[in-house]
Amino acid sequence: MSIAENLKDIRSKIAKAATAWSRDADDVNLVAVSKRQPQDKLQAALDAGHRLFGENRVQEAQEHWAALKPNYPDMRLHLIGPLQTNKIKEALDLFDMIETVDREKLARKLGEEMKTRGTSTPCLIQVNTGEEPQKAGITPHELPAFLTFCVQECGLDIRGLMCIPPVDDPPVLHFAMLKKLAAQHDLKDLSMGMSSDFEKAIPLNATYVRVGSAIFGNREY
Repeated sequence: MSIAENLKDIRSKIAKAATAWSRDADDVNLVAVSKRQPQDKLQAALDAGHRLFGENRVQEAQEHWAALKPNYPDMRLHLIGPLQTNKIKEALDLFDMIETVDREKLARKLGEEMKTRGTSTPCLIQVNTGEEPQKAGITPHELPAFLTFCVQECGLDIRGLMCIPPVDDPPVLHFAMLKKLAAQHDLKDLSMGMSSDFEKAIPLNATYVRVGSAIFGNREY
């Protein structure tokens, strides 16, 4: 199928899952993950009317979108990969949401740069729900103190949480954990669910699902 057809199919699946669980499909935002995709595929998604994209790396996002994004004023771009502190200025120039706030040094420097600019880019805290040592994100028990630090000391606009479940675990367990954590802290947004499992995230209140290969096909390495 074409990228336009893939987008239509995924939106249909989102609507079906949302309706089945008495949710408004408009509350579930489809983030098209465009990392390692060629420009013609990104343009095809834009031509199909899609306007919300996710990138893993600041430099690649600049290559993909710096010249293209100004042509689409309603386009939104999320950073869904790790952010190095030396890339904060470039990230804030380009991204409309940072989904991967995961450590105090990053939170502090993001807050300082936003204060200098007089801006407030919405953020999500990345939670390492599986407590995997090789993976970014704070552990669930660290969330209360880290959230307080982000909001009160750094002045960040924390909208919600994101997670990437362990590959070998049932993702629903981690989606349920993230939902519970968000409810405990009165956070609205949940970024969870990818190409293989986004329909399972919708019943557990996902507001952003991150879908790449199901839209664009296999990535080009």
